[in-house]
Parts: sequence; C-alpha cells; structure tokens
Amino acid sequence: MLRTRYAVRLLTGTLVGRLPNATAALAIVLFVRAHGGSYALAGGLSAAYGVANAVGQPLLGRAVDLRGQLRVMLPAAVLAAAGMTVFAVVGPEPLPVAYAAMIVAGFFTPPMEGGLRALWPSVLKGKEERIHAAYALDAVAQEFIYVFGPLIVTGLIACWSEAGSLFVINVLGVLGTLAVVTSEPSRQWRSEPRDAHWLGALRSPGLRVVLSAFFFIGTAMGSIAVAAVAYGDGHGGGMVSSYLLSAVGVGALIGGFVYGARQWPGTPEQRLRVLAAAMAVCYLPLLLVPGVVPMTVLAGVAGVFLAPSLACAFVVVDRHAPQGTVTEAFSWLVTSFGVGAAIGTAFVGPAVEYGGATAGFVVAVGGGAAATAVLLGARRFLQAPASVSTVVARSENDRNGAVEPGFSTEHQA
Repeated sequence: MLRTRYAVRLLTGTLVGRLPNATAALAIVLFVRAHGGSYALAGGLSAAYGVANAVGQPLLGRAVDLRGQLRVMLPAAVLAAAGMTVFAVVGPEPLPVAYAAMIVAGFFTPPMEGGLRALWPSVLKGKEERIHAAYALDAVAQEFIYVFGPLIVTGLIACWSEAGSLFVINVLGVLGTLAVVTSEPSRQWRSEPRDAHWLGALRSPGLRVVLSAFFFIGTAMGSIAVAAVAYGDGHGGGMVSSYLLSAVGVGALIGGFVYGARQWPGTPEQRLRVLAAAMAVCYLPLLLVPGVVPMTVLAGVAGVFLAPSLACAFVVVDRHAPQGTVTEAFSWLVTSFGVGAAIGTAFVGPAVEYGGATAGFVVAVGGGAAATAVLLGARRFLQAPASVSTVVARSENDRNGAVEPGFSTEHQA
C-alpha cells in the first residue's frame, strides 16, 4: 500500500502536522513550570487547549467538507501556530492573554486525522482491501507520534528552551500540514454534495452509536494512564508506569499490524462489536495488579485490540457518514475519543485516592464494558448500510470508468 503514489507523503505529513496537538499537554506543563507557574495553572491552560480543540475539530472538519482541504487546513495551522507562539513569547502571565492564546491554538488545530482518512479512498483508487489496510496503518502510526513526540519536546528543551520547543514543534506542524495540502490528492479532493442540515454528520444514527462507544473507550484509555502512575508509585516508582504505558503501545502496534495484514469475515459493524468486547475482556486481568514483569505483559495484552478497533471504526464511520460529511465525521470520532479520555483522567483520580491502582483499573474495565454495551444494545442502529458502502461504490466506479467521488470533475477531465 505504501508503494502507492503520495501514500508515504500523506501519512508522514499528517503525522508531522499532528505533532503540536500530540505534544501540547506535555509542552504546556513544562513551559508553565519553567516560568514558576503551578501545576494547577498548567492544568488549567492545558484544559483550555483541550476543550477548544474538541470544539474546533468537527467545526473545521465541516468547513473542509464545504471548502476543501487547502483553503481550511493551512490557514488553521498558521493560526494555531500563531496562538502557541504568542504563548511562548508572553508566557503564562497575564492570564487572559495566556488563556486566549491556548483557545486559539486549540480551536484552530487543523483536522489532519479526518482529512487523511477522507483522502485514502481516492489515493488508493477505491480498492476496499487496501483502504482497510490504510486505516489499520493509520491507527498503528498514531502510536509512534505519542512515543516520539515527548522525546522530541524534551530533546528540544535540553538543546534550547521550553519556549523554543513550543516554537519548533508548531513550525513543524505547519510544514507537515503544508506537505499534505499541497499534494495533488489533497488539492483535487472535493467532498460529495451534502444536504443542508444543522446536525451535519451527527444526523446519522449509526455514527452516533460509534461516537458514544468511543467516548467510553477514550474513558478507559485515559483512566489506564493515571492508574499506571498509581501502580508505579506502589511498585518502586521510577520508570514502572512508563513500562506499562509503553507495553500498551507495543500491544496496539502488534494488534494493528496483524489486523491490517489480512481480510476478516463479517461486516465491519459486526467486527467492531467483537473487537470492542475483546478489548473489554483484555482489560479484566489488569485488576490482578501482579508484580511489575507480569503486569507489563498484561498491559501489552490490554493494548492488542486498541488499534484494530480504531481501524475498524474508521471503516464504519466512512460507511455511515452522511454524504458530503466524511471529514467532519472522522473529526467527531477524534473529539469523542479525546473528550472521553479527559473525562476518564478526571474521574479516575478520586478512584485511585480511594482504592489505589486497582480502583483505577476498575474504571478502565467499566469504560470497556460500557463501550461494548453501547455497541450491542444499539446494534439495530448500527447495521450494514442498505446501500452499497462508499468504499465499494468507489471500487465499482473505478471498474466502470466513472468519476471518483474524491476528485473533482475538472481533474478527471
């Protein structure tokens, strides 16, 4: 799949373009602490960034569907970088300026994830098996930016400063966005015609079911991060929590590669229910909280079905997004998962204070169980679409010589 023209450029550019968002929480905390600010202030500024980002992603995604990627994503990336640059220059004081800078930086973060997933069908010529592989690789690649992003931030701080790291990361974000939106697939991509509706992509019942499920999956992942720290504190501290979180990432990498390497039976909707249930079951052994080595292995097992679930969800979202709303629909998935992770992080704190690491992992198990319950309980809203899916339709268009929905008529001519 990566031998396809533009595939590597689009995937790499998207990962680089997402660096500011992937590293924002860490970079903001380190910058505020370097200026003598409290953890409470750092958390407040990070929260402002996160909330603004959660609001901005679907709105910008809708704008991309209406106006195209180049006209929306590049200006948004520049505005987001400008907001973070103001924060780096001014610092955490005065507070109104700092919070305004965080809101601008968060809100205008371009919807790179949704944009890439909207491009895959046209780049890969509508071949369903290759698009499924692309979604799986997309899910796996996300793990890399969360592994290497913090290393880049801390390396820049060591070589320069906290403010310098904010500046460089956001310049890289603009360059990554530029690499994507100036490519031919991005410039020529046009969304399908859409019906005017104030709910946009959210008018799809199937999409609402997926978003609800991934809110709870995000809750589980957010709670695991905090519970891992609590476990590490009770087992010698040091790098123990990092071992657990890295193991989750390794498990996700393995699961994503295995899932993307072959075709699986059943519809994507059926597979998503099975994958979510398997993920919930794999969280259960974490409640045993054994020694560090077996706990690290259990953490790896807990991550195995994360990337496959994400990859399958991408396919389901593409199938259920109303016509002309695909970028917005994918952006809603990002928002749903992110808000769930934030809620999980906040909710697990009191649980850990009350019952230690075990109670924290109980929250993760509850999130996985709730996601499974949503998918099973609302299965009548999440059936295979009656009409041919977008992906299959594109394949038929290719074989019949029809115009691909992802490209403009002028380009085909």
